[in-house]
Amino acid sequence: MSLSVAVRHRLGALDLDVVFEARGRLTALYGPSGSGKTSVVNVIAGLLAADEARVTVDGRVLTDTENGLATPAHRRRIGYVFQDARLFPHLTVATNLGYGRWFAPKRERYVDPDQVIDLLGLGALLGRRPGDLSGGERQRVAIGRALNASPRLLLMDEPLASLDDARKEEIVPYIERLRDELHIPIVYVSHALPEVVRLATDMVVLADGKSVAAGPARDVLRQLDLLQPAPRGEEGASVLDLTVAGYDEAFDMTTLVSAAGEARVPGRQGAPGDSVRILVRARDVMIATVRPEHISALNVFAGNVAGVVPIDSSAVAVTLDCAGSPVVARITRQSAAALALAPGRRAFAVVKAVSLSATGYADRAPPGRLPARAFSDQIASHPAALK
Repeated sequence: MSLSVAVRHRLGALDLDVVFEARGRLTALYGPSGSGKTSVVNVIAGLLAADEARVTVDGRVLTDTENGLATPAHRRRIGYVFQDARLFPHLTVATNLGYGRWFAPKRERYVDPDQVIDLLGLGALLGRRPGDLSGGERQRVAIGRALNASPRLLLMDEPLASLDDARKEEIVPYIERLRDELHIPIVYVSHALPEVVRLATDMVVLADGKSVAAGPARDVLRQLDLLQPAPRGEEGASVLDLTVAGYDEAFDMTTLVSAAGEARVPGRQGAPGDSVRILVRARDVMIATVRPEHISALNVFAGNVAGVVPIDSSAVAVTLDCAGSPVVARITRQSAAALALAPGRRAFAVVKAVSLSATGYADRAPPGRLPARAFSDQIASHPAALK
């Protein structure tokens, strides 16, 4: 999938000026509230007529204000999942799901409704009405309705924002399944960094209506400290993919392993062999030039300094290459000078276990459902799919 977006629009006091291209499976639009994220997806969906805009999906031009082109929203074949689900309260789950099919001409329908039900675990809910569902169940129905429209692109606008932590954990594996196994690209809006770390393959950072960074999520996360203006309250971070090695019940700690080294994180993080992604915030990393001993921090990653970049007059971002996995630390310029940090120098990233954020199991799928691979193959092979 290729998505190209260029938008300029005056929205109250906000001057929206966003330009990016994405080719990943799930592109996150990330930034604080009021930065213009929802306005951008509304332009993509055709729900907001921008002053100036050009939007293309896989080479198909949907909006081109310079040439007077604006494909109506109902003809764009874009699925939209809103923050509040927006189901019809008087209709059953089955009828809400069926409503999505009206937006795709019969010859262009490539999604099997029964497989959508299996994919999202909705079989037991079909006769119920939205008022009888949990927040997570309503969002799964909303996703199913969007998929039944056989979309070329799926937009998800803060779909977890109104859910509590338990409901978020319920629905995130389904979004991972969509990302990993279906050939439908996703644009995902969020202001929550852990969500972006867990889900995004690509990332666009918005601040005050401007796109200040875009690219693979791993690369953009390392730059958060350097963005001008930076998202309020955030800083650079690293993402590490590790494998569960074991669980210590006595201390309630999980041991994870990767090429970067061994890590210990609080709580049970899955069964041995499961994949786990952890977020390491730059502000939580200390740097040592000799391997430290007799310290409380449980996690030490060995590597070589790959770069030292100024953040402001007193701080720098130090990147260590730890066996191919970059780990970023935010430290003072004085500390960097005292340690004589320079590219190529051997160093160690030291991280307290309690500061690590595990963001879920990349390989764990929701239980009790049909494998989605056949569904994925059907979508990929259908002549109308993503064309």
